[in-house]
Amino acid sequence: MNDLINNLNDFVAENFPVDKVTSFLTDYDLKPEVIEKYCFFKDDKYSRNLVYKDENFELLIVCWNSGQKAPIHGHEGEKCWMKVEKGSLQICNYQLKSMNPLSVTMTDRIDGMAGFLDGPADIHSVENIQDEPAISLHLYTKPFGECDIYCIDKGTIERVPLVYDSMYTELC
Repeated sequence: MNDLINNLNDFVAENFPVDKVTSFLTDYDLKPEVIEKYCFFKDDKYSRNLVYKDENFELLIVCWNSGQKAPIHGHEGEKCWMKVEKGSLQICNYQLKSMNPLSVTMTDRIDGMAGFLDGPADIHSVENIQDEPAISLHLYTKPFGECDIYCIDKGTIERVPLVYDSMYTELC
């Protein structure tokens, strides 16, 4: 994992140029044995497992059991990428049409198999619609502690704190 982190640090001075980071992450082969010590699955929700964090970026391994979903959410205008490392995830991208009343429109629905890279993302949802667990790598530049959750049914946007289920291979 140190190799990945060191390589990502090379992008800090350039403010994580989208094309370069996308190309790098697409080509980077993160071995399963490197990922597994950061993998903690939960029965009730997907798990957010912190691998690395500083003022410039954070790196997470997210573990998804079948049926687990991240609701429609935003990323505070920051650059972020998600790469499916194992399994398959459905990514739905949305565009905000109106705040009052709340209106979002789905623009893409992608079934991302292992190796698929999405980003930089804006407003989206992620779901494991397969019968097998999935694992994804997430890179967030300029880490943030809260995000907006868009609830279409209620017509609301809720600000929620982000929490980790593990940090640096230790359960929280």
